[in-house]
Amino acid sequence: MAKKDARTLTRERIVETAVRIGDSESLDTLTVRRLAGELGVGAMTLYSYFRNKEEILDAMADHVLGGMKVPPAETDDPVDILVGCGRAFRTMMLAHPCVVRLLSTRVTDSIDSLDGAMEDVLARLESAGLKGAEATRAYGVLITYALGFSGYQAPRTWGDDPEARRQRHHFYAGLPADRFPTTVRLSADLPSLPSSDQFEFGLQLIAKGLAPAT
Repeated sequence: MAKKDARTLTRERIVETAVRIGDSESLDTLTVRRLAGELGVGAMTLYSYFRNKEEILDAMADHVLGGMKVPPAETDDPVDILVGCGRAFRTMMLAHPCVVRLLSTRVTDSIDSLDGAMEDVLARLESAGLKGAEATRAYGVLITYALGFSGYQAPRTWGDDPEARRQRHHFYAGLPADRFPTTVRLSADLPSLPSSDQFEFGLQLIAKGLAPAT
């Protein structure tokens, strides 16, 4: 079985499989042995493509970042362009949850990661009227906002689940009112903090603040 798929093994297939495991499970469960088993090859076979797991993780980050797509802006309004870039980062992180941890733990130097997640975004930001340092700073604000929100939301799964939000509301509302009067008073709204609506609310504020004055 281990040699059955070895002839069709490619670097790209290894990386795609690693990303799938990282997204559906976690990076902690992604070992060279586990990856090899998923591919139907021996673990040593993978070392002819990558020297170690760290190289695989770097390649995963490159693959996801390089494949990021920024949809065309619906208008030429700078705010719409900025919002579109922020949403693109968020969409990438929702599609590939493992990239949140990858971006938080490593820096990749491969040019393959720069097409979608950097070059395209910077070009869009310049088209919105942001030049030089303004464009790069806006880029930094957007990617770190998406990254931070995604990391905050990941373990707080109730944001977009009505029943889970109801349960979270019950938790906040049941706190001792003498100790947490404000929290109890706002208990109906607090469960929406890790929601998509909350991300959009923050993104709109950021985009309006970054957009050049007209």
